[in-house]
Amino acid sequence: MNLTYFNIPNSLTTLRIVLIPVFVSALLYRKYDYALYVFIAAAVTDFLDGLIARVKNQQTELGKFLDPVADKFLLVTSFVLFAIYKLVPMWLTITVISRDVIIVTGWLMLYFITRRTKVEPTVLGKLASASQLILLAYILLYMNLGKDTIPEPGPLIIVTAFLTVISGLHYIYRGLTA
Repeated sequence: MNLTYFNIPNSLTTLRIVLIPVFVSALLYRKYDYALYVFIAAAVTDFLDGLIARVKNQQTELGKFLDPVADKFLLVTSFVLFAIYKLVPMWLTITVISRDVIIVTGWLMLYFITRRTKVEPTVLGKLASASQLILLAYILLYMNLGKDTIPEPGPLIIVTAFLTVISGLHYIYRGLTA
């Protein structure tokens, strides 16, 4: 057993994965305040695991795999549930999931053709993921604070959709020119 995988960043990433069913439960029981707290906790663990891994030089192959997986599980689960509850449009959920499926399919194709396994995230990809997280957090705030307190998330939905599509196209372009 390799104990180098047991470090603070990997533990935080694992905690983020464990928080996903708690988040789902809070949403299913319409406890939007709990869902917001769990979502914030997941976002903080995401920030901290990356920061600690870089600062303490504790990056591991496991962490490089688990971190994006944890992010995708949280995002996809959130978008599906938010679409079911009509908190985000279904077309946006389909767009977000389709982009991820296209990226994974492209990665698999590149792997089978070139045997390269490393795909670097792009700035556009990070912006798209950040906008998706911000949108979900905003909607949770909107659900908790009420419709009279903050504006509807319409413009943020459009920005998220735009960044998601543009980053997906950028990944396709990079894959075709690799």
